Amino acid sequence: MENMAEEELLPQEEKEAQVRVPTPAPDSAPVPAPAADSALDSAPTPDSDPAPALAPAPAPALSPSLASVPEEAESKRHISIQRRLADLEKLALVTEGDVDSASSLNSDNLDSENSKTCPLCPKEKFRAYSSHKLRRHLQNLHWKISVEFEGYRMCICHLACRPVKPTIVGEQISSKLGAHYHCIICSATITRRTDMLGHVTRHVNKGETKSRYIAASTTKSSNEILKEADTDIQVFPNYSIPQKTDSYFNPKMKLNRQIIFCTLAALAKERKPLECLDAFGATGIMGLQWAKHLGNAVKVTINDLNENSVTLIQKNCHLNKLKVVVEREEKKEGDALEEDGTLGGIQVTRMDANVLMHLRSFDFIHLDPFGTSVNYLDSAFRNVRNLGIVSVTSTDISSLYAKAQHVARRHYGCNIVRTEYYKELAARIVVAAVARAAARCNKGIEVLFAVALEHFVLVVVRVLRGPTSADETAKKVQYLIHCQWCEERIFQKDGNMVEENPYRQLPCNCHGSMPGKTAIELGPLWSSSLFNTGFLKRMLFESLHHGLDDIQPLIKTLIFESECTPHSQCSVHVPSDPSKQGKRKSNETVSNVAKKQKSDASSAHPPFYYNIHRHSIKGMNMPKLKKFLCCLSQAGFRVSRTHFDPMGIRTDAPLVQFKSILLKYSTPTYTGGQSEGHMQSTSDDTVADRVEMSVTDKAEASGCRRW
Repeated sequence: MENMAEEELLPQEEKEAQVRVPTPAPDSAPVPAPAADSALDSAPTPDSDPAPALAPAPAPALSPSLASVPEEAESKRHISIQRRLADLEKLALVTEGDVDSASSLNSDNLDSENSKTCPLCPKEKFRAYSSHKLRRHLQNLHWKISVEFEGYRMCICHLACRPVKPTIVGEQISSKLGAHYHCIICSATITRRTDMLGHVTRHVNKGETKSRYIAASTTKSSNEILKEADTDIQVFPNYSIPQKTDSYFNPKMKLNRQIIFCTLAALAKERKPLECLDAFGATGIMGLQWAKHLGNAVKVTINDLNENSVTLIQKNCHLNKLKVVVEREEKKEGDALEEDGTLGGIQVTRMDANVLMHLRSFDFIHLDPFGTSVNYLDSAFRNVRNLGIVSVTSTDISSLYAKAQHVARRHYGCNIVRTEYYKELAARIVVAAVARAAARCNKGIEVLFAVALEHFVLVVVRVLRGPTSADETAKKVQYLIHCQWCEERIFQKDGNMVEENPYRQLPCNCHGSMPGKTAIELGPLWSSSLFNTGFLKRMLFESLHHGLDDIQPLIKTLIFESECTPHSQCSVHVPSDPSKQGKRKSNETVSNVAKKQKSDASSAHPPFYYNIHRHSIKGMNMPKLKKFLCCLSQAGFRVSRTHFDPMGIRTDAPLVQFKSILLKYSTPTYTGGQSEGHMQSTSDDTVADRVEMSVTDKAEASGCRRW
């Protein structure tokens, strides 16, 4: 009997297999639906057991919904991403089988065989309805506001994929499910449609398309390895775009990293070992360069609050054969690691930068947050050691370059406008914020250099402890009077008495000849020097010693700018034998740092600069920049180029003399006749007389300068 039962069951299973196999073969939607209806109609009585087993037969019809897509990628793509509206209707067959067979729950047969549920909505939001109501629901709610990408539609989803934080209403806690979109490329969930459009656009700009995602899903994604200054780093695939969950590595900041390295190398010649902190490590590239090239002269600590960044920093340490010290006192297996070829140890911490700088003391602190750094200045100056260095990199250039003036007022408490010298204005804003933070901690600062380029503003200062140094530093934070008519500028004089018209301090006469107010007050700003010549020369030596060719032109420009002399008249003394000079400088200690500071202090360079294009004369051809620099120098003024502006000229000449000399050496674009030439000759005579007067009366004109 048992054998007979088995023989009877085998043909029945073969019949069921023959019924189920042809259903997924065609791609058309009407084929599986009649099969389900016929299966239900053929079993009206509850006595037959095989009938309910055939009810979920149309389930394999889900596979044709994502045609021409690999199965591995199809399994990872969400059901809300479809090509056609009919594909969403096919998914309703699956939900129909999951609803505990709605046809068996209903006692009456009122359209129970035609009722379907929405595949993208929970049962509480959309109950089972007929096919035409379901189609209208899918078209108006899900398909109408979908996002299209390469033939696919990312429909809005109301399932429990993205739960919203529960809210307390009275004494009850209600948790609602938020509507969201599923990204076809990275499987991220985004709530708003506009954000989803921007999200997909960023993928397209990075070159991440559907085909790349499908290929990446089959194979394990590996991080990319980059090399900079003989240092290997492992970065994420989207390393060049800042996100909250990934470590940001910007190749455009290579110049910034080299400047900071030369600064630390110059400081390491004064004393060693140095406790160095990279407060925002990200990939750890900066701290790795310190430890790899300076060796035992520095003790590097790399910090980051992001857990993924800390893990990546540890991997990069092992990639460069550097030992990772989890705790400061931990020195286990040190001998074994050194035998393996490790160069030294780097302490990697994961905590808030403010907390870390409050807990420990450092000789060198570098702050490079994403945006402004004013939130970390107080903590940086709290425990920094005497004669230590604090470097600050600010990337909020929209506010510093007067594009978002309200943000600059909120972050720095500074009133600024767009001027021709806006980059130096940004550098003085950051230095003023650093000076006020140091003064609150009873410390003063000595500005070593300040750099403002296209992507960042870098300020490096030396810390001087004591209330006396703090008072002297606070006095150098002043307001600037800027004439909006002629671009003349002057720092406001100190005094306890309030002047009736402070704009009369300007060398120009615009306040008297023009109606209304022509000048405004900008600031508070740093009014003293921005460069230390001696320290910059030591940085140039370190750049030559370590082979950093990219940074040498910038450092030379800073040296010329600090001395305010043309390139031909400024001599940069570089040792001929770097090895001997390095040995001599390595024996210097903290005791002679004060002597170096006195020798480094040169005559203060004039503040700000003039753009030669801004003050050019209409209808006149300007002279060459080098020729104009020589003319200003021959007239008896200090002059140099500036790194802030390639066409900028830093000089102590007032604007009136600057324009007169520019007019004298400019040539007319065309000569229209004898009368015009006569007029030009007479104007040249008057300009020559004014230039001679300016040279003879230079002592009197010096009273109009800003110093």
